[in-house]
Amino acid sequence: MSKKIEAEFIENFLVVWDPKKGSELYRLGFYGKPVGIPKPKIADFDVPLILDLMEGLYLMEKGVITLSESPKRTKVSFEKLRRSARKLYEEFDLKYAVYRDLRDQGLIVTPGIKYGCDFAVYKHGPGVDHAPYMVSVKKTKDEVTATDIVKTGRLATTVRKRFIIAVPDLEAEGIRYLIFKWFKA
Repeated sequence: MSKKIEAEFIENFLVVWDPKKGSELYRLGFYGKPVGIPKPKIADFDVPLILDLMEGLYLMEKGVITLSESPKRTKVSFEKLRRSARKLYEEFDLKYAVYRDLRDQGLIVTPGIKYGCDFAVYKHGPGVDHAPYMVSVKKTKDEVTATDIVKTGRLATTVRKRFIIAVPDLEAEGIRYLIFKWFKA
């Protein structure tokens, strides 16, 4: 990608208005959602692309997109976008550290709300394969009960996914992943 893709910051999301550039971003790593197309079968679409703030921050950090705000097309900084994301997402810094780590490993990361977790993680991408992992982000000091693990594990087994708890340590810049594998006794 030679030139950065332009996006517009609108409240709690970003819009890539140019459908060709939006399609390019989607092909790059299944970033965003094309307007009005819930499950795109092809990566070429003729509509704008909506990015959430976490995706946008990652793409800004990687130098893929630039961001502006109307009405005067004022440039939006990485820090301003991060401040907005911190207001929108609970424990944003922890979740972003996990998002960035998974993306940096070449995995496709989408919101996991329909599975009751923070992220659904794909090896190849939505529409290409099913997400084999559901990831919940926890603080080091969070208490996780056996009942919590069993409930989430049962859900993960039902939807044929592996349940992962990600525990980022922002000071040490490391993340521990606890992967649960269920088996019949």
